[in-house]
Amino acid sequence: MFYLTGIIVTFFLATILISKKGKTEPDWILFFWLVTLGVHLTSYYLSITGKLFSFPYLLGLEFQFPLLHGPFLYLYTEAVTNQIGNRKFRILHFAPFIILLLFFLPFVLSPAEHKIYVYQNNGVGYETLTGSNLIAVIISGIVYVVFSLRLLARHRRAISNQFSYAEKINLAWLRYLIYGIAVIWILVIIRNDSAIYSTAVVFVIVLGYFGIKQVGIFTQRMPVEHPRIQEPAEPENPAPEEPASPAPADSLLNIEPRSIEEPRKAKYLKSSLDANSAENIHTILTQLMHEQKPYKNPELTLADLAQALNVNRNNLSQVINTYEQKSFYDYINLQRVEEFKRIVSFPESQKFTLLGLANDCGFNSKTSFNRNFKNVTGFSPTEYLKQANILLEQ
Repeated sequence: MFYLTGIIVTFFLATILISKKGKTEPDWILFFWLVTLGVHLTSYYLSITGKLFSFPYLLGLEFQFPLLHGPFLYLYTEAVTNQIGNRKFRILHFAPFIILLLFFLPFVLSPAEHKIYVYQNNGVGYETLTGSNLIAVIISGIVYVVFSLRLLARHRRAISNQFSYAEKINLAWLRYLIYGIAVIWILVIIRNDSAIYSTAVVFVIVLGYFGIKQVGIFTQRMPVEHPRIQEPAEPENPAPEEPASPAPADSLLNIEPRSIEEPRKAKYLKSSLDANSAENIHTILTQLMHEQKPYKNPELTLADLAQALNVNRNNLSQVINTYEQKSFYDYINLQRVEEFKRIVSFPESQKFTLLGLANDCGFNSKTSFNRNFKNVTGFSPTEYLKQANILLEQ
């Protein structure tokens, strides 16, 4: 009954997904994945209930299904994080499935009596083929879990270099889904069918729930949360942007670009930003932080800050990474923490709550404030206030 419930839920989620308005590429991938999962669970249910022999033409088709889940996981992760490669080569992800299916084809097309006999005798005569299929399944699971985690790690790095907040875009749920399928593959290696499919039922429910809820954070190649900032796609080695109006006398924008050697940052060796320009960017960035405190905007992005400075976004990211040795996310949240430490000592701050002051400094949640404050100071906010003998409402 448990497996039957899982099958019903799987196809129900697929139906909801296909009826969803404004479907994105991740939605379509998830839909086909859910259908595949539903068919796979159905074949297992028919097998354990002894009804599979009533459909002998299906015998032999279920062995290759596990080879589909790894590619779907990877392609879904790729689409959700907008790290899509060459679409022409996507079919190659399904090559192992197709190849094994072709090897099994003689068995699939053999008489029903022969197939039932083989099933009832633990695959007699096909040991090498079934063994090869199992090895392929195990390798596929390991490879695609690792590759999917790598995509997610790259996505997190992109977030840290683009956004000063991460609560809405960290895709932690996707990481847990990858861990979930990793658990299933461990069970595949152990070869515990009951545990595999029981876990798969739970997995597919969680996958469907979060997949349908996902809003496609990175719908553009260079994502920007604010509609008012829509920068065009930039070349791989962009030149400094021309200012819309005359720049200040000390602006880096009046300096002709030259190549720069940055031994500390190998990834910037081909950058068009020269040393003088980089230093000028850092100077006006520091001045802006001190005078205008843009970090108080809880949804500040790299694009916002680059626009305020009238500089190229990639160049600004390079300067922060090189001069501050931090990602954009860490740099901005450091400014917020330092601002909190500055204002919390004022007598007039005693009438405000801890969270109220944190919000005023640019933090958009208590969790984000606590985490970043401890990362910077080594203490929780409460511990810090206690050491400084500062009393605030919690």
